[in-house]
Amino acid sequence: MPTLSIKDVPEPVAQALREKARLNHRSLQGELMAMVMQAVQPGQQAAGHGLDAGYAVGMAARPASGLKSIEQIARERLGGRSRVDRSAPRSGARIRSDRDTR
Repeated sequence: MPTLSIKDVPEPVAQALREKARLNHRSLQGELMAMVMQAVQPGQQAAGHGLDAGYAVGMAARPASGLKSIEQIARERLGGRSRVDRSAPRSGARIRSDRDTR
């Protein structure tokens, strides 16, 4: 995979990029990659361009502000399905049951 380099970046610009990366919960490299991908293919996923699928999905799902809600993160991680087994006993009931058997 090719490597790109930008030389002689003014310090205020570099600092602004670092801050933007921090606000978006990304490394500087990740922020720059997201900016490059957005520039070359706005609104499209990065899949098929040397990036792994998880990275591509994460970039495509990230809003312009770079922040995600808890619900968005859960949907991405769970793929729309719930891991909670509603038929299982609650933890408090399990503890009481275990305690009462002693």
